[in-house]
Amino acid sequence: MAPLPGAELVQRPLQLYRYLLRCCQQLPTKGIQEHYRHAVRQSFQVHADEDDPERIQQIIKRAIEDADWIMNKYKKPN
Repeated sequence: MAPLPGAELVQRPLQLYRYLLRCCQQLPTKGIQEHYRHAVRQSFQVHADEDDPERIQQIIKRAIEDADWIMNKYKKPN
């Protein structure tokens, strides 16, 4: 399970939020999906007041890397 196509196009926080929620929909069970949706929402609330553009880009990059790791963690074996 690789991240969804379009990860390289994510530049703004709202785009990242939508991207991560779409990734959550690809996870195998409803319980896992809900867990990560909750984690995404909490993370956005924690960083809502971030206004440094460089820091925002660091957060976006790390969030996409983390999503990649999570998607691979739950990848179904062939």
